[in-house]
Amino acid sequence: MSYEMVIFDNDGVLVDSEPLANRVLAGYLTELGHPTSYEDSLRDFMGGAVHRVHDTVLARSGRRLPDGFDAELHSRTVEAFHRDLQPVPGAADVLSKLDADGVPYCVASSADHARIRFALRKAGLADCFDDDRIYSSQDVGRGKPAPDLFLHAASSMGCSPEACAVVEDSPLGVAAAVAAGMDVYGFAAMTPVGRLADATRTFATMSELHDLLSG
Repeated sequence: MSYEMVIFDNDGVLVDSEPLANRVLAGYLTELGHPTSYEDSLRDFMGGAVHRVHDTVLARSGRRLPDGFDAELHSRTVEAFHRDLQPVPGAADVLSKLDADGVPYCVASSADHARIRFALRKAGLADCFDDDRIYSSQDVGRGKPAPDLFLHAASSMGCSPEACAVVEDSPLGVAAAVAAGMDVYGFAAMTPVGRLADATRTFATMSELHDLLSG
């Protein structure tokens, strides 16, 4: 394999959480008087940290979200995950093949540490990631599309940015990887290929990924 390390986004790449999380977010914002459709949430917030929600709502409405918004959103999201969260089909196989190849990998997500860990446990992938291989936007202060999270993950894993491949499913994540100087593979299961146009390569199913990374 031509890469020394693979960095995975979590939501939508390892765990099939984006439909659940964005329905929760859209419903909660609408309830608070900021009408938001599921499609709006995917377009504006998919792949971003929660501060992006605060910043966008304030810019559009001039109103701040209430104190406790983050905690309530987390609670509602975790409840939805408890009911319905599943791994992305084929994700476990990709991780197993990387293990067999001896290629290190980690997860770098805009979500907070508690949500990342819960999602990985619920999806049956927690055994693939010890604490030293889980990175959150909480660790760096600025979420995607800033490159900080991916650069932090690479540095912590002792790998240069240009030797890393990133697997992402959102335009924000692709932009962050490009800004970090990393090749990025855009997972187009939910996101139209055109919105991932800056990716090094795009793919539609996880069964394609290992061969792309090895090419």
